[in-house]
This record gives sequence, structure tokens and C-alpha cells, in this order.
Amino acid sequence: MSLLVVGLSHRSAPVSILERAALAADTQAKLLQDTLAAEPAAEGTVLATCNRIELYADVDKFHAGVAELSTLLAQHSGVGLDELTPYLYVHYEDRAVHHLFSVACGLDSMVVGEGQILGQIKDALALGQELHTAGRLLNDLFQQALRVGKRAHSETGIDRAGQSLVTFGLERLVDSTDGSDVDTWAKGKKALVIGAGSMSSLAAATLARSGVSEIVIANRTLARAERLAQILNEPGGTGVTAHAVEMVAVGDELTRADVVVSCTGATGLVLTGDDVEAAVQGRRTPLALLDLAMPRDIDAAAHRIPGVRLVDIESLAEASADAPMAADVDQVRGIVSDEVAAFGAAQRAAHITPTVVALRTMAADVVAGEVARLEGRLPGLDDKQRAEITQTVRRVVDKLLHAPTVRVKQLASEPGGAGYADALRTLFDLDPETVASVSRADLNDADVKNRGRV
Repeated sequence: MSLLVVGLSHRSAPVSILERAALAADTQAKLLQDTLAAEPAAEGTVLATCNRIELYADVDKFHAGVAELSTLLAQHSGVGLDELTPYLYVHYEDRAVHHLFSVACGLDSMVVGEGQILGQIKDALALGQELHTAGRLLNDLFQQALRVGKRAHSETGIDRAGQSLVTFGLERLVDSTDGSDVDTWAKGKKALVIGAGSMSSLAAATLARSGVSEIVIANRTLARAERLAQILNEPGGTGVTAHAVEMVAVGDELTRADVVVSCTGATGLVLTGDDVEAAVQGRRTPLALLDLAMPRDIDAAAHRIPGVRLVDIESLAEASADAPMAADVDQVRGIVSDEVAAFGAAQRAAHITPTVVALRTMAADVVAGEVARLEGRLPGLDDKQRAEITQTVRRVVDKLLHAPTVRVKQLASEPGGAGYADALRTLFDLDPETVASVSRADLNDADVKNRGRV
């Protein structure tokens, strides 16, 4: 395994750098295509969220891979390499696996234990599969990361270690007003949600459960906003009234809203300081703004406007840095360590499988050749005798190969066991092209199977 990840996140870079480095969807696709065109990389996918950008690749050269992936991130993010490099981190092989599994469990999130990252990991895998840049290694890795993350949430209390970014942001708004809990604070309020993506949908659902009376969804694509409003209005739900508007109506809706949550993919500001100031002119109630976008949707100057409280990604990062770590975190770390070891063992064992298959194929060819030679020398054998001799020879070969092949798989799954495949090929003089053809067949089967599981 030669897995490499190069990236930056809220732990390594300031929000100003993360904002500038944010990747649009079409930029992510171009980044992956250029990654595979680069010499060191055989596979690649990108995990891009509001507070992290990570490029995963299967490389044949570590130093060349780091240099190439760093350069590609700089080129596509628009942040110069010299400026970006101090904020980049690099993980390789087992450390890269450990990193992704930790991310999947929410251990590396801005708010520890949040579960939204699982959906983002699934999206990263789906993008790699759609563009055919994710091969067997990254398919296996990201599928396993999803399972590890689900296991952490089902077997531990990691959810108690932190809240989703939306809930945490709302709690920060509450802490800054009257000190009540979110449900008490939100009851009867009118909310404006800008955007209709996954984060905005989560925000709308959270606000509905918290007791707001009305939610307005504004989005550049009105149809998406209408679908989200329809879901919120379904019978048997929270009882909230929701409706959709076009983005041009945001200014008017801002004057009516008590709380605004914005999370779009816009590259510029959605709400300027002047927009916010105009919306609070003459109003008697405060305006609460939660900006979950990266780059930011709401002008940072809004927090200086009287009657306005703004919580954004940067302030959430500062607040969550001091959040207490629950005891469950240690249990999740144990799960991650166990799963990393199991994944490494499985990958090492899989590495030798094509060689074992090639060995057994060669043995079968030898048996077939010897049986054919025997039939030429003893033409008087009847069908029953011929079948018995053939079965006997096969049993002898199978018994001779059984113990060595089982043992070599066990040894290959241990750290440092990669050399056993080479030893097996050398000892039995196996044709490298035969082994490679088995590997290609396995890869094609795995690719089809894994695409069907996402």
C-alpha cells in the first residue's frame, strides 16, 4: 500500500487560508483528472468540506507524490505554493489510513463527534467513482472509513462529545443572548435559510425541531428550495411552515427574519454589511446570523452592527478548541487503531492473492499436462480409471500447496509481509504477466462491486 494524503484543515490553517483554498465542484473534478495525469499517482479522490481540503492518492513514489499533490492543490485552489505549504500536512500508508478513519469518526472535526462528515466522505468516494479516479485501494479505504465511522457512532457515545456544526452554532447564538437553551430561544421565531444543500437542509431540519414557527428557504435554484420546503411541510412533521423564495427576495426576507443560517457555495459574499444594516433599521428585536459557509457568506463586519449577533466558522473554531473531550473519545480512538490494523492486514493479504492464484493456475496447468501425457502412454484406460488418476494427482498437488499458501497469506498480512509475494514468484518462477492479469481482473471486479455499494 502506498496511500498518500496531502491536505489542510481548520487544525492546520487559519480560516482566511481555508476560504481562499475552497474548491468548487468543477474544480474538484479537474483536480482529480490532473492528479491521475501526474506520473506518481495511480488513483485519486478529494475530500473537500467547509473546513478541510484533502487529496488522497495511490502513489509509487513518496517524495515525488508529495511534491506533485502539493503543487496540484496550490494550482487548483489559487493559493500560491509558497504560501500554502506551511499549512499542509502529509500522511502516508498506515498513518494516512488512521487519519481518514479518525476524520470519519468525527475525531478531527471542528466539533468533535459530528456525524455530517460521513456524508461528505461518501460524496468524495462517489466523485472518485464517477470520474473513474478511485481504484481498488481508495474504494476499499473509503468504504471501510464509512463503516468505521458508523461503528464509532453506534458503539460509543461519541455523539455526546460534541454536536453537529449547526447545533453548536445555534448554541453559540443562544449563549450570546439570554442564556436559555436552543429550544426555548427558537420557539416562535421566523428563520431564513440561505442555500439548499446538505448543510442548509440540516440547518432547516434542526431549526424545525427546535420550534421555530416559520422557515423561508432561499436558493439560486428555486426547485431545490421548493423540494426542501416540501419535506419540511410533510404531515406528521414538526408543524413548521416552510416556503421557498428566489435569491432576489433575500433582502426582503431578511427584514422579517429573527435568525438567519447561510451556507451556499458562492465564491463571494451573499450578505454584505450594508445588506444586514439595512435589514435591522427600525427593528426592535435582535437579528441572529449563523454563517456556516466556506468561504464565508456573510460579511464579517456585520458583527459590529448594533442589534446583530454573528457566529461564523472562525468563531466556532475558536469556541470548539476549548470544548471538553468526552471519555468516549478514548474508546473511539481504540476502535480506529483496531480498524487501521485490520485494514492494513487485509490490504497486505490481498496483495499476495494474485500470486497465490497464479501459482494454483500454474499447478493446474501442470496437472492437465501430465494427465494428457499419461493418456498418450496408456490409451487403454477407461473413463473411470482416467478420472481416478486425475483426481489423485489433483489431491496430491492441492495437499502440497495448501499449507504453504495458507501460511504465506498469514505471513503477508503481518507488517513487513509484502516481500512474501516476491519470494513466491521467484521460488516458483511465476510469469509476472500472469500475476498482473489476475490483479487487473480483481481490480475490475472490485470497482464494479464497490460502485454499486455507494
